[in-house]
Amino acid sequence: MLNTMSKIRGQVKTTGYPQTEGLLGDCMLKYGKELGEESAFGNALIEVGESMKRMAEVKDSLDINVKQTFIDPLQLLQDKDLKEIGHHLRKLEGRRLDYDYKKKRVGKIPEEEIRQAIEKFEESKELAERSMFNFLENDVEQVSQLAVFVEAALDYHRQSTQILQELQKKLAIRITYASNIPKREYLSKPVIVTSSSDLNGVSSSTSKIAVSYDFQLHLASSLDIASPND
Repeated sequence: MLNTMSKIRGQVKTTGYPQTEGLLGDCMLKYGKELGEESAFGNALIEVGESMKRMAEVKDSLDINVKQTFIDPLQLLQDKDLKEIGHHLRKLEGRRLDYDYKKKRVGKIPEEEIRQAIEKFEESKELAERSMFNFLENDVEQVSQLAVFVEAALDYHRQSTQILQELQKKLAIRITYASNIPKREYLSKPVIVTSSSDLNGVSSSTSKIAVSYDFQLHLASSLDIASPND
């Protein structure tokens, strides 16, 4: 999952992100062409494969759109705003501990040090609260980015649905056309004997089949005679 997100963000160099639909499309195109133009199934495979390739292109566009409009702003939010909040919180914790330590030593250390510890603690508290407040006040911007993400996904599914609907109509036409083609009759092709060795081989095979058949008949007759029900 992290590797996938890294590829989308462009952190991993790649020659191209292989979409599942594209791989399936390549496979269908390959074997559809091997079946030949006279095969209805082969032509249908080619059409489905081309549609899968189109869907892969649509998904590529989705990946790019999501990266630019959702993942990049989210990464910026993490690298800047959340990092700043974490910095202020860590600094606040350190100054709180310093203040608690000096407060317990009242009378043993100068009051000026205690006063400075209080001021630094209050300053860090103010900065931490303000940074968290500003982050929470950006709800509209963050929700808008989510809306853009959903819109991109919706557009992907809308285009995919259109591609599949067009494909469905094409396949329905192919089914109707194939159903109207007259059925061909199977014609057995004679075995051509080119040498005496081939002829001997055929005779030998025929003899073996005849012997096996006679043996099975003899065995069945023996079982009938030995049956207790007779």
